Amino acid sequence: MSKPDTRIASTDESSLSEPDQLRSDEDERDTRTFLHGRLLNKIRLFMDENGPLAAMFAVVFVNLVGFGIVVPLMPFFAQSLQAQAWQVTLMFTTYSLGQFFAEPYFGRLSDRIGRKPILIVTTALSVLFYILLAFSPNIWVAILIRFFSGLSSGNISTIQGYVSDVSPPEKRSGRMSLIGGAFSLGFIIGPFIGGVLSHETTAGGNQFQLPLLGAAVLSAFACLGVMLFIRESRQRRTKVEAAQPNMLKTAQEALRNPVLSRLILSTLCYMMAFAGLESTFGLWAEARFHWGPKEIGAIFLPLGIAAALMQMVFMRPLTRRYGESKVLASGLFIFGLSFVLQGMNPFGWLITPIVMLGALGQAVIFSSICAIISISTPPDKQGAMLGLNMSTGAIARITGPMIAGYVFSLWGPNASVWMGAVTTLPAALLALQVGKYQKRGARVHG
Repeated sequence: MSKPDTRIASTDESSLSEPDQLRSDEDERDTRTFLHGRLLNKIRLFMDENGPLAAMFAVVFVNLVGFGIVVPLMPFFAQSLQAQAWQVTLMFTTYSLGQFFAEPYFGRLSDRIGRKPILIVTTALSVLFYILLAFSPNIWVAILIRFFSGLSSGNISTIQGYVSDVSPPEKRSGRMSLIGGAFSLGFIIGPFIGGVLSHETTAGGNQFQLPLLGAAVLSAFACLGVMLFIRESRQRRTKVEAAQPNMLKTAQEALRNPVLSRLILSTLCYMMAFAGLESTFGLWAEARFHWGPKEIGAIFLPLGIAAALMQMVFMRPLTRRYGESKVLASGLFIFGLSFVLQGMNPFGWLITPIVMLGALGQAVIFSSICAIISISTPPDKQGAMLGLNMSTGAIARITGPMIAGYVFSLWGPNASVWMGAVTTLPAALLALQVGKYQKRGARVHG
């Protein structure tokens, strides 16, 4: 009796297991399809959300590599044209003068016609001016070309406006720091390439042609990248729809705002220190420790690594925990401290660690200021206000090298370093006040 029971049981089991197995296989396939679909959706969502930012990151990086090739070599390039110390700093000053006019204009124009056309035009013009600079016959022609190069490089506020367009308010600080990381990475690669290329030709005026032509090629790639990969973030509007105040009215509006006024004054103070350092660092290192283009180019590698790590890894968690204003004030304090330490530094091997310390502080300043401005400004005026901030930075880049060059010639190499320490202190104090006024404004609106 046990056998029939066993057969019936086995028959029933087999008859039931086959459909169950089919259903099980179908469920498993459905689960795989479901999970696969969810993964694709997540990837698609990530690309939709971050794709424009990634494209802009790549464009900024390529463009800044070209820029980074040129900047550390400028003092030596000017000397190759028999320039005096004040003419070396004048090259930096005229470049910043061009930015002073271009930044607010392009910022306002990008609010109206869109960010992409401005980026295409400016990167294309950079190609032309790098080529012209490579074949400058004398220092005065080079200074004139640098002015027009400053005009063509007045697109930073447009880049910041683009990042603000594609970022919700709570992510702006982190994303501004990513773009800042692209700047830093560009300065890692650019000066190294410039230092190598400047030694591949015979000494003299032609020694710097190859680095400048390399910068032109990279700017051409950046222009092509904008045309192919950057999607417009703003709708084109008529002049009536997008009526923008002129620069004077924008400045008056900023001065009436306690947060914006302090941020812009902070930019003026710290950028004077930075521009003074940038324009005289090669001369300072040569006078104090007999450094040349190769050593100056090499120092930008650790400097860029330190800045990029701060901006891309540590910036977002720091701002989430402490807020932009405290991070900004700390960055300014550390940046100022690096000037003090460099002024007291008796050893050549200490230059790089001190510069890296300053880079850690400076890395958070730029993105913090831009993020707070974008949060504190209506969307249709962000380009104009960011342009005003960059124009203020351009004023600092005009006056900073002039003052640094003057005190360098009058009181010696260390005078320009101490000037940086003195001008950074007011910026840190202003930044501390920003957080207080932000909280007060939040209570009023709350």
